[in-house]
Amino acid sequence: MKKLLFWWSKLKSTFWFVPVLIIALGIALPFWLVYLDNSHAFEPKGGWKYLFPSSPNAAKDILSTIAGAMIGVAGTVFSITLVALTLASSQFGPRLINNFMYDRINQTVLGTYVSLYIYCLIVLNTVKDTDQLEFVPIISVFFALLMTIGNIVLLIIFIHHVASSIQADNIIGKISKNLSKNLEILFPEQIGKAAASSFDLEQIKAKFTYSMPLKSNKEGYLQYVDPEKIMDYVSSKDLFIELYFRPGDYLFLDREIGKVYAHKDLSEEELEPLKNNFLTGRTRTSQQDAEHAIHQMVEIAARALSPGINDPYTAIACIDNLSNTMAYLTTVQFPSPYRIGDQDRLRIYANALTFEGMMGAAFNAIRQYAKANPPVIIHLMEAMITLSDFAVEQQHKEVIKKHAKMILNLAELSIDEKNDLEDLQKRFDAIQQ
Repeated sequence: MKKLLFWWSKLKSTFWFVPVLIIALGIALPFWLVYLDNSHAFEPKGGWKYLFPSSPNAAKDILSTIAGAMIGVAGTVFSITLVALTLASSQFGPRLINNFMYDRINQTVLGTYVSLYIYCLIVLNTVKDTDQLEFVPIISVFFALLMTIGNIVLLIIFIHHVASSIQADNIIGKISKNLSKNLEILFPEQIGKAAASSFDLEQIKAKFTYSMPLKSNKEGYLQYVDPEKIMDYVSSKDLFIELYFRPGDYLFLDREIGKVYAHKDLSEEELEPLKNNFLTGRTRTSQQDAEHAIHQMVEIAARALSPGINDPYTAIACIDNLSNTMAYLTTVQFPSPYRIGDQDRLRIYANALTFEGMMGAAFNAIRQYAKANPPVIIHLMEAMITLSDFAVEQQHKEVIKKHAKMILNLAELSIDEKNDLEDLQKRFDAIQQ
């Protein structure tokens, strides 16, 4: 079931899914409206008669005009979208293009214009003006007029949305929102139950007679690990598995991704159902990869700090949003790598996320790119002070101190101004207290 939900979520995140649904609606709707026109003799009266076509030629002219305008505007919308994608790719990085492609407003606008174009073509084909039959689908034509007015409003909304969506602050804010959502469930929290305490792994392994390498049957980024099926398989076979990778890591074909411990020797065919629970793809996804959005934020900061762009304030905004995320993580209980199955037996030892790993993913690259950029270095130190205030557990405080020390070392190598160094030293001393 979880694997189906993964594929459904992946399907919804594609660029074409929403437009295709809207186009399908645009194909089905005219059949129903034309049926209403054919089964109900609607005669508009008073001022309303001026809003409905009075003859087949008038209906054809209206539908033809709308269809031509819609396909023309659809081309313009495609062009605007491609320009926005090009700007986003060059300014913020190619890996952020998906954030624009998966935007629901962009998808809705594209689907709506193409859908109305197809709608008009279908209704236009039903208009008859012969000696034997005269048929004017006035309800269908009136609906096309209403949709045209709605699409004009939608075009204005689309242009405003595109102009807003390529602004750095809005992009950073959207990524930060996605990051907060990704952190609701950390790997491997969904696999079985967490152990209340740690285990002696060597002692656990010694209970099994055989050990076999678990090799990847595909190459690519590990996108998803089916938590239910992998635990069911391990429990049913009475196995213990040690996993070396987690979602977001790149797997090579036939690379050892873990080790299986069993009471009998298992063939590759018997291990194949277990391998199928590890889904790979060409790109990273946010399904179980909590670091994915962090890397997107870091990429924006890294590009902002490049000599060609030199935009320290965008990097500072990224640091602020990352600091907010790390502050939240100081209050989170990270999932245990020891995963319990049936009969409260240890079944899986996973490569679990840690606070230290998340801190490294968030700040290491930014610190390295911030060399000879005093405002960013100073802001990094301020972020460490803030995180130190939030941290309660001593191990978290030690990780923050480690990063603060690396920032101070960088400052001593790249900042020439004595007062700036003294200020950073004072801030660092405040963290040490």
